[in-house]
Amino acid sequence: AESFEKELARARTFGFVHEVDALRAKGLIRGASTQNAVVVGDEGVVENALRWPDEFVRHKAMDCVGDLALAGARVRARVQTTRPSHRGTVLLVRAMKEAAKDTMKDLTTTEAFRIMDVEDIMKVLPHRYPFLLVDRILELEPGKRVVGVKNVTINEPFFQGHFPGHPIMPGVLIIEAMAQVGGMLLLGAVPDPQSKVVYFTSLNNVKWRRPVKPGDQLRFELDVLQVRNMMCKMQGVAKVDGEIVAEAEMGAMIRDR
Repeated sequence: AESFEKELARARTFGFVHEVDALRAKGLIRGASTQNAVVVGDEGVVENALRWPDEFVRHKAMDCVGDLALAGARVRARVQTTRPSHRGTVLLVRAMKEAAKDTMKDLTTTEAFRIMDVEDIMKVLPHRYPFLLVDRILELEPGKRVVGVKNVTINEPFFQGHFPGHPIMPGVLIIEAMAQVGGMLLLGAVPDPQSKVVYFTSLNNVKWRRPVKPGDQLRFELDVLQVRNMMCKMQGVAKVDGEIVAEAEMGAMIRDR
């Protein structure tokens, strides 16, 4: 984890000047700037400098790590790539899962275990960039339990001011991300969740145990404590590498949008 944080997580995304307008026209790179990304022009890097001579290579390696996470399980392998692409790595992950299906229980087919990517999440939650703080749902047992993850990268917009030279994820945003995962738990138990919204009504016994930094993957685990009509109480924890970094009890209600 320490090597990932120091050697890969700080490697910024990159692109060329002539690509910027086209990407923005598609609604992409909205939070990008020459300070949190590397932009290359005819005469080199624009308004910035590389953190390492091979920063481009390091970022591509980080892309591979992120794409391999789509396997939904820890990948124990030595991976060597040449000119990797998102599409190529995703195809590799699909091939790995296909090869392993006869030796591993397919958890995605059970009622109590679902894997949802960010596109599925956006069909349920109303949040959008830069305030959608859930990347993936690993487990969802509607009305009972949910497990979700948030990958924390140096490109998060809040790191520009919190804090320059010492990036730490704001504690309130950790709790917000936990609440969004909890929202998936509640909305997963109602028909037509797209017509509903979750309002959080209370927070109790909130604790932060250690800072969350770029390169960390936040794992949120929430369990329902009590349900009454359209109101609910949940207990949630946030973990990094198996260590609890934050916890809270949450009260919430479901209402029409």
